[in-house]
Amino acid sequence: MQRVFSWLTQGFPIWSILVAILAIVYPPAFLWYGANAISWGLGFIMLGMGMTLQAEDFKRVWRAPYVIGLGVGLQFLIMPAWSALLCKFLSLPPEMAVGLILVASCPGGTASNVVVFLAGGKVALSVSLTLCSTLVAVLLTPWLTYYYAGHYVPIDPWALFSSILLVVILPLSVGVVWNFWFRKSALFVASFSPLVSVVFILLIVGFVLAAKRDLILDHGWILLVATLLLHLGGFLGGYGGAYLMGRDRIERQTLSIEVGMQNSGLGTALAAKHFPQMAMTPAPCALSAIIHCLVGSVLASRWSSKKK
Repeated sequence: MQRVFSWLTQGFPIWSILVAILAIVYPPAFLWYGANAISWGLGFIMLGMGMTLQAEDFKRVWRAPYVIGLGVGLQFLIMPAWSALLCKFLSLPPEMAVGLILVASCPGGTASNVVVFLAGGKVALSVSLTLCSTLVAVLLTPWLTYYYAGHYVPIDPWALFSSILLVVILPLSVGVVWNFWFRKSALFVASFSPLVSVVFILLIVGFVLAAKRDLILDHGWILLVATLLLHLGGFLGGYGGAYLMGRDRIERQTLSIEVGMQNSGLGTALAAKHFPQMAMTPAPCALSAIIHCLVGSVLASRWSSKKK
């Protein structure tokens, strides 16, 4: 059974494509999920992530502070600034620009851990980077969004801050505490929580694509180009930054994936809650989940083949 769960989880990029096609072709397949369920879904993802974390994961951060700091620094320096440049260069409409900057200001997502595994990278490093960027995001995501997107629309960074505490840090902390005190049950939940996370991400993405179908089709090409360029810049910037800092090839590939893949679920949840008057804002976040998985999977396939 565990092997089946692992196979289904690693098929995330394929499921993303299928969900995107189904959501556009037949929106009712996902409209039942509802906007209010997005935050709940993200909360369950973070709870599951917390249940997979152990003391060793936190100790590992202190053993390699330089590379962890480098990865988190590249994450929050490259992606938000690059998204702001893309918005200006492509003359994106404000609704789309805010969504692109918001998802670019989010931390790395758990999907990056799967892609690093497929690429033959350093999974432990990827997990540590995801953990640290998620914790740092409590402060950085609201303020980076405010800094880069505040001229498009009034943004309340404190409201974003409180939302991240509620839907990310609280369930993550509960999961960590649960794992510490109730180890046996946490191990059982952790055995299938990555698959549950994949299901919730697909539901969130499917719902947004279905709900915004007409708007996405009207702005399809510019939205696709902006999102694709965002993630290509992230993958390239992460690799290049690690290269300039003298990291080895495996670490360069790991940091590339970690920087290039965002927590699109968090971006979608924040966009839906804090910018309800801007119908297009969640769309770049939802499309981001598909694009970064596709690009990451292509790189993983190429890099893993070279290691054989």
